[in-house]
Amino acid sequence: MKGILKLASYVFHPIWMPFLGSLLYFELTPRFFPEEVIKAKLLAISIITIFIPIVFFFLLKNLGKVTSMSLSKVEERKWPLFFFAILTLMVLNQILDRYNYPEIYFYFLGILGADIIAYLFTLFRIKISLHMMGLAGFTMFLIAFSRYFHISLILATSGLLIALGLTASSRLYFKAHTNLELILGIIAGILPQLLFFYYWL
Repeated sequence: MKGILKLASYVFHPIWMPFLGSLLYFELTPRFFPEEVIKAKLLAISIITIFIPIVFFFLLKNLGKVTSMSLSKVEERKWPLFFFAILTLMVLNQILDRYNYPEIYFYFLGILGADIIAYLFTLFRIKISLHMMGLAGFTMFLIAFSRYFHISLILATSGLLIALGLTASSRLYFKAHTNLELILGIIAGILPQLLFFYYWL
């Protein structure tokens, strides 16, 4: 059981969520996009939201600013969250646009909103769960996507709800967060997505 919980922390790490949302969108949307465009968008998003943050993390680690990818200390979170907000803005300004990719565009706006909320919490020395924030936001996007395009994604939604429970159990088991920090993470992930649903639902 310990191995499963530890695996959940890596599999459902927040760094994967922007790309997973993009992959879901381009794989399931009934809108037509040329295959070359899809591949180019996904490659660009993966580079900006996965590879660059990983390189930035190792840079911070070498500088002694962070100790692990879990960012267990509040003060370790400020630079990564600030930097990721800039990268998200880059995706919104250079990769996606509101008119051709409205659903995924507002998903990334929701991600930006959640990132800002998490950053603001660090100013008050509160460490919300980034795992729960990312996974909860992705789950809400999946639900909204299913409703908007009238696509049945019950199994996928159920799987994500199970993943939320498993990830929450993992964070508690390894004493990475308290119950309050998990709840705040879920709220921070869901709330921006709900606010932006108005613009595309």
